[in-house]
Amino acid sequence: MLQQNFVLEAIPFPEQKVTEKLLKWSDFSGTDLSGMDLRSLYLKGINLIGTNLSNSNLSGLLLTESNFSGSNLVAANLREADCREANFFEANMIDADLTKTNLCGAFMWKVKLSRANLFSASLCEADLSEADLSQSNLAEASLIGANLVRANLMTANLGGARLVEANLTQANFSGADLRGANLCGADLSEANLFGAKLWGANLTDVKLHNTIMPDGTVEQGELVINPGLINMCR
Repeated sequence: MLQQNFVLEAIPFPEQKVTEKLLKWSDFSGTDLSGMDLRSLYLKGINLIGTNLSNSNLSGLLLTESNFSGSNLVAANLREADCREANFFEANMIDADLTKTNLCGAFMWKVKLSRANLFSASLCEADLSEADLSQSNLAEASLIGANLVRANLMTANLGGARLVEANLTQANFSGADLRGANLCGADLSEANLFGAKLWGANLTDVKLHNTIMPDGTVEQGELVINPGLINMCR
């Protein structure tokens, strides 16, 4: 954890690779770091509020407890980065690469993740309330115990994803691919599953209340797995 607290206010950096000298600052708020290779930096717990990190390379970095609130991370590369308990409140992460990224416990309320690649990412206990995950790739991702209340997952790929005990209340899964996903114990109250593909999904102990099912019917009680319905949505 860096002890200094010098502020960089929109200072431009012409170099494409940021050097070690920047390690003396712990606050990069409002800085333009777009398109830069930041892999040489130690950014654990760093303040990056409102920072422009679009198209930047943060792959493999230790970013635990860092604050990315309101940051621009469009098309940023965070593959295999450790972002546990980081704050991404209202960050723009459209088209970002988060393949195998560890986001367990991250605060991602209202984050924009449309078309983002989250293949095999770890999002256990993450707060994705009201997040936009439309058209994103969450195949084989771990969302165990995650909070996705009112999240938008329209046409998202969640094939093989683990959503055990996840809070999916009022989430929009219309047209989403949930084939082979594990939804055991998840809360789908008032969720929209219209047109979702559920072939091979584990729906054991799923909670339903005013849930829109794949065929457009509204389910209000305990889930009774209907093989014909699931097969229809294959």
